[in-house]
Amino acid sequence: MSNSANQTTIRELVKSVSTDTQQLMKAQMELLQTEVKQTEKGVSKTAGLLIGAAVAGAIGAIFLLVTIAYVLVALGLPVWAGFGIVTLILLIVAAILGAVGRKRAKEVQGVQLAKVEWQRTTQMLSGKQPENLPVPRTSDSVAAPTR
Repeated sequence: MSNSANQTTIRELVKSVSTDTQQLMKAQMELLQTEVKQTEKGVSKTAGLLIGAAVAGAIGAIFLLVTIAYVLVALGLPVWAGFGIVTLILLIVAAILGAVGRKRAKEVQGVQLAKVEWQRTTQMLSGKQPENLPVPRTSDSVAAPTR
């Protein structure tokens, strides 16, 4: 076998490895972008709930304080008691809405699959075995967004 044939083969192998590495990194970047978009959707929905809770709480506080407080005063309670009862009710409603929003915020997960795959690729390219990392499950797939 001639030396020139060996050099061509080595050159082709190096080019193939380089191309494969570029494709792998591109695929991982696409995975990361997809996962970030899905996380973004969850954060947007959660923010909408929390903003809605704040706006509803503020508007509700104004109307309920005035209306119900005057109803209670008309029923014979002192003015301070009527407004105090209405304020307490509004605080309870705000606490419930805030708790629901907080629960929803805890359910939002960040980028996980892309992170694991990035670590696996880094270990593979450095010659290490990626056995210490969790294997992504099919439920971790970013192809089927959760609603």
